[in-house]
Amino acid sequence: MFRFTGKEIRDLIISFIVIALGFTILYSNGDYSNIGLVFPIVMIGVGAGFIFHELGHKFVAMHYGYYAEYELWPTGLIIALVSSFFGFIFAAPGAVVIYSNGMEKKTNGIISIAGPIVNIILGLIFFLILVSLGDFAYTETGYLVGLTCVLGTRINFFLAAFNLLPIPPLDGSKVMAWSVPVWLITFAIAALLVLIFGGFL
Repeated sequence: MFRFTGKEIRDLIISFIVIALGFTILYSNGDYSNIGLVFPIVMIGVGAGFIFHELGHKFVAMHYGYYAEYELWPTGLIIALVSSFFGFIFAAPGAVVIYSNGMEKKTNGIISIAGPIVNIILGLIFFLILVSLGDFAYTETGYLVGLTCVLGTRINFFLAAFNLLPIPPLDGSKVMAWSVPVWLITFAIAALLVLIFGGFL
């Protein structure tokens, strides 16, 4: 059964708010007059991207019989917030900690790749919703939905590529330790999506 502790829920909420604020600052490009509008829109993209990314790790780990719990990283939260003022964001607010006496590289790699794959899927879902809006996109509500989908697409593809960087403790380092070909293919797909949709949307 998938269970959450009170501390874990608290850490997820705090991390979610800080990361959403960081992306809001990043996408505001120094103009904070519309931050009240941008923040809730970003929260949807980040909320889906961040929460489901971590849940992807947690659920796959628990599928393999491990106890897993999300824990925030206070230093990572500060870095994410500060870096957002400089035109980029180092999004490492915390991680799912897996309690085990030992784990095969393959199992660790599969658990690690689950989060980025969730982000890729979510990014594609946001994009499909965007292209299906049709004439509704020209209404006031449709504009907000479209903007939410644009940011949701960009943020999720970015989170996938960023987390697949082969730098400890990011997911990419564990995936690469398991299988270089799997890491290379997945990272290439995520990076390509960032390049394509970063300029397309």
